[in-house]
Amino acid sequence: MPVVVDASAIAAVLFDEPEAAPIVASVKGKLFAPTLLRYELASVCTTKRIRHPQRVREIDARYRLLDTFDIAYAEPDWPSLPSLAQRWALSVYDAAYLQLALAKNAALITLDARLAAAWDDAVASMRGEK
Repeated sequence: MPVVVDASAIAAVLFDEPEAAPIVASVKGKLFAPTLLRYELASVCTTKRIRHPQRVREIDARYRLLDTFDIAYAEPDWPSLPSLAQRWALSVYDAAYLQLALAKNAALITLDARLAAAWDDAVASMRGEK
């Protein structure tokens, strides 16, 4: 089954955060993400560099590991993205992950509770459960 991963999940794995192990264990299948994932992770890296200047080399090395991940990147369906974001009360950024997961009929792995709830609701709506 395809899997869409968001920035929170990949950042946890990249930067070896406590949440990394369950994320790695839950990934079974081809990874997908919207192209904005790279921008979001660059932002996470920058924030970590600012907060931990003594660890810049380690942070940069961990950030470069992103290039070793086999992630297929996809552009969002731009025309429908704002309405999807509004419907599920998400930022457009989070809606891009939701949109891709729905389009690929994929699992969505995220540490963002709001995005996870929106995905659960969207899947339930598609199945006629809501």
